[in-house]
Amino acid sequence: MAGRAASSVLFATRHRGLREQLRRLARAVDSANTVLLLGAPGTGKDRLARLLHERSSRARSPFVRVDLAAVADDLFESELFGHERGAFTGAVAGKPGLLEGAGDGTLYLDRVDALSLRAQGKLLRVVEERLVRRVGGTRLLPLKARLVASAGPDLPRRARAGTFREDLFYRLAVVTVSLPALAERREDLFPAARALAKAAGGPATFTAAARRVLLSHAWRGNFRELENVVRRAANDASAAGATAIDAPHVKLTGPSDPEALLHAAAHVRWTLRQLSDAYISLVLDEAGGNMTEAARRLGVARKTLYARRRVISSRLPG
Repeated sequence: MAGRAASSVLFATRHRGLREQLRRLARAVDSANTVLLLGAPGTGKDRLARLLHERSSRARSPFVRVDLAAVADDLFESELFGHERGAFTGAVAGKPGLLEGAGDGTLYLDRVDALSLRAQGKLLRVVEERLVRRVGGTRLLPLKARLVASAGPDLPRRARAGTFREDLFYRLAVVTVSLPALAERREDLFPAARALAKAAGGPATFTAAARRVLLSHAWRGNFRELENVVRRAANDASAAGATAIDAPHVKLTGPSDPEALLHAAAHVRWTLRQLSDAYISLVLDEAGGNMTEAARRLGVARKTLYARRRVISSRLPG
């Protein structure tokens, strides 16, 4: 789906803590302050970095992303700072670095926590001085680009423990946004799923059975996983001529997670009966519809389960 549509889904949030962080970020959209985005994979760090660039006065200048985990330590300086001809074996011509290439736009340092301590020291000098010198060169070039960095959610702990330079951490974390996992943003699950399904060209309605499946999933891949699942489900529903996305359209990897269902129930304020109905449906799904096995797992008689299944609500809150 289009990046702009995906970004609107991710950041039109009902999560109170994230809303406040995004308001702070919006106030700093045109400042030169460095921005640090923290979060697990799939929580939207890349999209937020690009959105920040697009909404700033730098939007007409380059947005340059560099995956620091993919840059070998011995090539770090050459890649970021550039090099002059003859600076090392094989340097047959001068080459500007990514810092130069970003101009007065945005340089997005993805996975900055993958840098070695040596590379962190080199980056710290540039961030502090706002000056860049190519490898083998003597000229100091002004750093005009805004720096946005991303890392995993444990970076503050790593800085305190000394496995990431604390001085670099504080230089990068002038403005910080911590993106919660999808499991912590359950209130955003169905608004996001509906918007993603609509953007994929499929029906934007989910049956109660499909909602049960989505709510009971742990979403360890966060919004990236949700986007992939919903896109496939929307396509399957469209191909079948369905007017709503049903449980068979939702193909998930890994088992259902009863704990995730409990967290979801707290967010959407289910009644005890609704939670009980949802859990019975979850166990039935896991048992492949086998009533004997489901009754055994639930610790009830088969006739009790048959009776409960007949009265299970056909709608769950979305």
